[in-house]
Amino acid sequence: MTKNVFAGAALLALCMAPALAETPEERGEYLVRGPAGCGNCHSPMGPEGPIAEQELAGRLVEQNEAFTAIAPNITPAGRIAEWSDEDLGRAIREGIRPDGSVIGPPMPFSFYRNLSDTDVAAIVAFLRTIPAVEHDPGTSVYNVPLPPAYGPPVESVADIPRGVTVEYGEYLAGPVAHCMECHTTFGPAGPMLETDFGRGGFEFHGPWGVSVAPNITSHEDGLAGYSDEEIATMITKGTRPDGSPMLPPMPYGYLAQMTEEDLQAIILYLRSVPPLPDKS
Repeated sequence: MTKNVFAGAALLALCMAPALAETPEERGEYLVRGPAGCGNCHSPMGPEGPIAEQELAGRLVEQNEAFTAIAPNITPAGRIAEWSDEDLGRAIREGIRPDGSVIGPPMPFSFYRNLSDTDVAAIVAFLRTIPAVEHDPGTSVYNVPLPPAYGPPVESVADIPRGVTVEYGEYLAGPVAHCMECHTTFGPAGPMLETDFGRGGFEFHGPWGVSVAPNITSHEDGLAGYSDEEIATMITKGTRPDGSPMLPPMPYGYLAQMTEEDLQAIILYLRSVPPLPDKS
């Protein structure tokens, strides 16, 4: 029988906050199809973006000398059908499968570890409801050693009160949307969060060519010269103030599904990120 520990925790939290008027499944849908943008990696892509009828059925995400990363099928037709809710929650937040094996990059576990218990439960609850898609995208191959774990077991993570606050914006830009991973300069061991947080510079290679994650700190090289409205348009529409289009893999379509309050919370947080100049 599938354990429902995470779902029970989510239900309890939501019952204690009736003003939110949402079920765990509704919250999970908002996160998965909105700011978390899970389909940006887990949904097969067509010329126009994610293929709707194959939502979350898995695909090749990145292939380089270090690894061939394949996001698995996370519909009820995939391997997670045999996992308990606790198993799936642990895989999302800690990168550990039920058999004890470690999930490799690019899943951003340094951020996902800080997803709240309620939100992990909501994501799990929603994934159980999506249409099952029979699709085998293959298996990831890593030519570099993976760590035995990404940290100690996650015991419990409290909710961050929702609102247009720096604290909630940090939660959305970090654990939920993991903006700060892609926009932090990468070193040999991954994003250099301690020294180059938000500085940008990482190159993404794809059918579009090469895109470079820009600086999103409060420095003049970052977002200091942009208005809130301009930042909102870049995040949700992928359009710069001069009208030029921005490139993938930024999940503009998913971020466009955010509530106005959540978008403003993220912008408020980005204004607080300590300024760092571009790498020379």
